[in-house]
Amino acid sequence: MNFSDLKLIPPLLKAAAEAGYETPSPIQEKAIPPVLAGRDLLGCAQTGTGKTAAFAMPILQNLYASMPPKGAKKVIRALILTPTRELALQIDESFADYGKHLPLKSFVIFGGVNQNPQVTKLKAGIDVLTATPGRLNDLVGQGLLDLTHVSIFVLDEADRMLDMGFINDVKRVLRVLPAQKQTLLFSATMPKEIEELANGLLKHPEKVMVTPSATTVEKIDQSLYYVDKGNKPALLTSLLKHKDVVSALVFTRTKHGADKVVRELGKEGITAMAIHGNKSQNARQDALSRFKDGRIAVLIATDIAARGIDVSGLTHVINYELPNIPETYVHRIGRTGRAGQAGVAISFCDFDEKEYLSDIEKLIRMQITEVEHRWPMKVFQKTEKKTQARPPREQRTGRQNPRASHAEKSAAAPMKKQSEGRKMEQKQPQQPTKPAQTGTAQTADGTAAKRRRRRGGRRHGGGDKSATGSQGGNPAPAAPLTEKAGQAAQKPPLAQRGAPMKPAPKPAPKTAPKVAAPALPEQDDSIQVISRKAPAQKYASFEDYMKAHE
Repeated sequence: MNFSDLKLIPPLLKAAAEAGYETPSPIQEKAIPPVLAGRDLLGCAQTGTGKTAAFAMPILQNLYASMPPKGAKKVIRALILTPTRELALQIDESFADYGKHLPLKSFVIFGGVNQNPQVTKLKAGIDVLTATPGRLNDLVGQGLLDLTHVSIFVLDEADRMLDMGFINDVKRVLRVLPAQKQTLLFSATMPKEIEELANGLLKHPEKVMVTPSATTVEKIDQSLYYVDKGNKPALLTSLLKHKDVVSALVFTRTKHGADKVVRELGKEGITAMAIHGNKSQNARQDALSRFKDGRIAVLIATDIAARGIDVSGLTHVINYELPNIPETYVHRIGRTGRAGQAGVAISFCDFDEKEYLSDIEKLIRMQITEVEHRWPMKVFQKTEKKTQARPPREQRTGRQNPRASHAEKSAAAPMKKQSEGRKMEQKQPQQPTKPAQTGTAQTADGTAAKRRRRRGGRRHGGGDKSATGSQGGNPAPAAPLTEKAGQAAQKPPLAQRGAPMKPAPKPAPKTAPKVAAPALPEQDDSIQVISRKAPAQKYASFEDYMKAHE
């Protein structure tokens, strides 16, 4: 079958030919005709099967057939909702490519960037809008987005929406959409929750099941390397230096892990960049652009950030850390072997990850081939979790715990003042009961006093910083910070710390002025209240806004 057999109009066929399309993929062959006919569609297809073209081409054709009168302002008639920024950008690019010969305008909106340029573009008028749930709901809540004219709604990557906790956001979008519309739902897997959503959303849909959820792309060569966690950097470096690795997408489970892998590869002369949720949108797009055009050969990514990455000719996907959700493995390796091309998927597995591996092999219904290498596994017991090293929630989020740090702050805060007070007493004692001691404190350029101040500064000043969270922006690992916090919490009373204390002076006469002790900051209740009070605002979130207007 050719694209011309799908009854697509000449402008779309011309764009498909320019994009190098000759024959439609199975999902395109099965989905395009019912979408052209205006039917609802439930599509279950893996990534890399061509499903974007399966809904983009017929949507463009239907919108072109129902163009508003010439001169009328364009309104949003098709809405595509997708979980991540990268996937949203990719879909918008596809609409632009397929519709280059049609008088239709498409646009994409997502969070993490200034909304004003997006609002300006929307006001100018567009036909097709691709969006992520957060930014879409924000603009709707502000009254800056009109969705009342939407006639076609696409929910893409529905299973990922579920995994990322966006289902409630999707339901908010559905509330503001017209009841009468064509709805297309696509998902790589079909868990029970997605089936329930589809049953309530779709009306007599055409069901297109290209591949079962438990099947991986057949042309991907999958291999497994058992390796201890500590040897993973060396193994990764060795593999990436092989001549067959033209481009590699490396997956980690955490953002910190992704940044760490970039640093480890840099030490070995391999240039790599990371893409994850802590990176700004500009940084993520820069890394992705460099990877696509070949300026860098290695991209380190977390699962959420990599969703929607479509790089033609990607040769290798490497699971540096196995995912704890088996379906995620299918999404990961689907980044390679796209459009019928061959690809290689390599997975590292340490002893702690063997349970994840078992779940993955059950899902894909096959045993991944094991490969021998220079760093065989030697650790055959689970890593003990150091639960006591985990700091309180307030310290992990950068907020102070007024109860936990009360003693720390009361002990550490006045140390500098007390040190200065002792210095002044040494220079100008009100009642010098022991002149010999006063003379000793002022001898040899005050070296004894300087040593005391230096010792106090290191011990108490450093403890104060860790207690108050002033080092929250330091990229150092969490464990050292936790140790500092634990040391601060176990400090002895003030009188037992710092430089040796002077003998207490004799009681002063009643007529003599008393020296007031330094005020303890934690005793000031007003300071505690101010530090814990959130800034005043009308609505804390868009969710609160929606609740107030229901």
